[in-house]
Amino acid sequence: MSSEATSGTDRSGTSGIDRFFRISERGSSVGREVRGGIVTFLTMAYIIVLNPIILLGGTDMNGDLLAGGDGAQIAAATALVAGVLTILMGVVANFPIALATGLGLNAFVTYSVASQMTWADAMGLVVIEGLIILALVFTGFRKAVFDAVPAQLKVAIAVGIGLFLTIIALVDAGFVRSTGIGAPPIQIGIGNQLQGWPVLVFCFGFLLVIALYSLRVPGAILISILVTTVVAIVVEAVAEVGPTFVDPATVNPVGWNLNVPAVPDEVVAVPDLGLLGEFSLLGSWENAGFVTVCLLIFTLLISDFFDTMGTMTAIGEEAGLLGEDGAPPNTQRILVVDSLAAAAGGAAGVSSNTSYIESASGVAEGARTGLASVVTGILFLLATFIAPVVEVIPNEAAVPALVLVGFLMMQQVKGIDWDDVEIALPAFLTIVLMPFTYSISVGVGAGFVTYAFLKLVRRKAGELHPLLWVVAALFVVYFAISPITGWLT
Repeated sequence: MSSEATSGTDRSGTSGIDRFFRISERGSSVGREVRGGIVTFLTMAYIIVLNPIILLGGTDMNGDLLAGGDGAQIAAATALVAGVLTILMGVVANFPIALATGLGLNAFVTYSVASQMTWADAMGLVVIEGLIILALVFTGFRKAVFDAVPAQLKVAIAVGIGLFLTIIALVDAGFVRSTGIGAPPIQIGIGNQLQGWPVLVFCFGFLLVIALYSLRVPGAILISILVTTVVAIVVEAVAEVGPTFVDPATVNPVGWNLNVPAVPDEVVAVPDLGLLGEFSLLGSWENAGFVTVCLLIFTLLISDFFDTMGTMTAIGEEAGLLGEDGAPPNTQRILVVDSLAAAAGGAAGVSSNTSYIESASGVAEGARTGLASVVTGILFLLATFIAPVVEVIPNEAAVPALVLVGFLMMQQVKGIDWDDVEIALPAFLTIVLMPFTYSISVGVGAGFVTYAFLKLVRRKAGELHPLLWVVAALFVVYFAISPITGWLT
């Protein structure tokens, strides 16, 4: 243990905060938890800006935009719900994981759900899905499924998420881009060349964070994000790069991916929370029909259910908090808060909230307890008022930390028995399909289905936990949801 952790334990070992969050017991310190919470916030604060963009990307059945097209309302509600639920996770579950509107889920709600009903109906559907997951938690089903998963598949989930984080970071930074053609589908930079100041800022940030990490500098990730942000502000002031999307018709391929770094004109802005409570529980059934609504809920349910399972496994593994059964402490409480977050996101009109794998960046910074989540949550609440400051940090300054986290999580791959085909093949598919499909659920599902299939063909079906047969069958339905929907409707 480092001298910092030891001294932190000595100072706070008798404090109420230390006892409540079991900080010294988990080999951490208040300083590490605070730094970890800040880093987690910085690596996922982009959702405050990105969620309005995604949710305003489509209209409902009446042609209306969410919140009347007011992105500030969506941003304020996004930050508020993320803050409240992340604090709740820290206090109730004492686990270093943060929550916010789920990427992928918000796009599904925008383009597949809202187009068939009103926005209020669509958000009501999200509330229903969250309540169903909550019921599954209280019945013990959700935890039972988690406990039934073989330990080595849990390791594969963690490794796959590490690669998923890495590809997210490289794409967000513009280091890896789509070619726009069938083969090859992706390339380095533009025309196989790194172009533009933003990608160079990312490279600077990445070299800085791995240098600080290799030198074991306390706060390496936080320092790198802050320093790289300052460099980005200077670069933008001199080069005037501008955003990638100047307007709907104009694209600047060498621009900043999301936030344009600049000294803000104002620091504080009063949030508009008018979107809260804009949901309807029953309207969707009339507008879209019973079968369609059930299929939409099922799709949301599967994504939420297994994304969180993968995320908490990966975070627990990285933090060294998993027990002999491969489960993190307070698993039931983690799942309860996560389920509440799904319903809360719908009730606030910002789509389902879920656990964020970016929390791994805070764990890499030293976070081991729920105090880090409390810090992250407080920063989200502050962000409802200081959104101009949050918008200063560009993706290119934050995502280098995710590449480092991907490396750290990849190290767990040695825990898989690659000589045992029954576990190695499902583990391989789990690992590669997460980054290749941009989906945690797809990777988890492929692993489960393949694992069950191999047990069946090798006449070892009796060795498989009954719940895994159920889950594998559900994933078969999930993968075939499009033809099933067309057949039933």
